[in-house]
Amino acid sequence: MKFPAAALLNKMEFPVLLAGLVIAGGLWGLVELMELARATTPHAFDTEILLAFRHAGQPDSPIGPPWLQGAVRDITALGSTSVLVLITTATIVYLLLIRRPATALLMFVAVAGGQVLSSLLKHEIDRPRPELVSHLVNESSFSFPSGHAMLSAVTYLTLGSLAARFLPDHTSKVFVLGLAVLTAVLVGVSRVYLGVHWPSDVLAGWCAGFAWAMLCWLAARLLQRRKVVADSD
Repeated sequence: MKFPAAALLNKMEFPVLLAGLVIAGGLWGLVELMELARATTPHAFDTEILLAFRHAGQPDSPIGPPWLQGAVRDITALGSTSVLVLITTATIVYLLLIRRPATALLMFVAVAGGQVLSSLLKHEIDRPRPELVSHLVNESSFSFPSGHAMLSAVTYLTLGSLAARFLPDHTSKVFVLGLAVLTAVLVGVSRVYLGVHWPSDVLAGWCAGFAWAMLCWLAARLLQRRKVVADSD
């Protein structure tokens, strides 16, 4: 006789199990990082990584050749509000044109919900931007979590999961989802390089973003099985 937990695991599909693990891990990581962000002094983890992107003893001088700063600014723009709104709007309009209103609504809820969650967390933690190094771009909002890291994770992973449903083979699906994750990672790293976020801000953004995106994916999967959202056929 099988134990109930073992029987449940046998019935559960691997993607669903993986999504559940990402959600659980993301929420756990977010809670731990919130405690770190509430500390009155920055953790050594934050300061050491932030200073690693500057020449030793020169907090105003980022590492790398002169062209790298421009490249990093271009990468960080992929997580900006204007770019993400443009991508999200274009995707929603396309889904409406091909008569997938429920999927378009899910896309809107995922991205808009991520934005609301990011804003609530920022005002709850009320963490100032790091002053340890110079800022290579101007920012005025609170620091925790990184909105660029969180919303790029939500938007690109949601887009990737939607696109993967229409792709014919496993290799293409893995490539698209891998590209979505890579984009979110690069955006987050760019925020630390530019000096506008502590590394823990970015980690929290990834934790919250990936967890929220996976939660929305599970909701879409459930609705698809109930024929509320059309599948790739």
